[in-house]
Amino acid sequence: MTSTLAPSPPAVTATGVGKVYGTGDAAVHALRGVDVAFAKGAFTAIMGPSGSGKSTLMHCLAGLDTVTSGRIVLGDVEITGLGDRRLTLLRRERIGFVFQAFNLLPTLTAEQNVLLPLELAGRRPDRAWFDRVVDVLGLRDRLAHRPGELSGGQQQRVACARALVTRPDVIFADEPTGNLDSRAGLEVLGFLRTSVRELGQTVVMVTHDPVAASHADRVVFLHDGRIVDDLTGPTPDAVLDRLKALGG
Repeated sequence: MTSTLAPSPPAVTATGVGKVYGTGDAAVHALRGVDVAFAKGAFTAIMGPSGSGKSTLMHCLAGLDTVTSGRIVLGDVEITGLGDRRLTLLRRERIGFVFQAFNLLPTLTAEQNVLLPLELAGRRPDRAWFDRVVDVLGLRDRLAHRPGELSGGQQQRVACARALVTRPDVIFADEPTGNLDSRAGLEVLGFLRTSVRELGQTVVMVTHDPVAASHADRVVFLHDGRIVDDLTGPTPDAVLDRLKALGG
């Protein structure tokens, strides 16, 4: 008799998620009954036309914004309904963030910026993991530099390392290549891809760029606050075709 292992639960799941800003005639429905799951150890992109709800969905998934209806589960924890303190701790311990703006502290070195989340959490760094992250991101000879001494691509790599150093359940990346030239952007996307393949991380990225999305394992498309398409093994042309069909 052979036994089959149950598949591991998704890294994060949204069920029936709605988000409304404002009330009455001024109400804006940013999300409308979104059902989506993001697999562990995978790189997923979220795309859609401007105003489709992609950034709102990411902010709700990451606990940066509250939902109006539905539920969001991170691993084994339902985050909808958590109090501010528990939500802050959960974000600090289990979620990594990479934003379009690098959000590095200018007075700290690259190494100090990378280690900042651990310091804030009162956790000692795992030096072996730190070294691995630093080497994967090619930052070894930049650790003593301050952000002002680094290029945009190097600063975003520092931001990626900062997101990775806590070994989060999920890394949320919001337009991570938006402030970079094409070469630096491709480097950062390659590092995110490598963090999934070699470090076992889970990455969920919002982007408007078909080339960026093609680095992902899967692309989820939103339109008017709803999931309208889902593409596995994306290519830039396939992504662009889907976006054109949505009017994006």
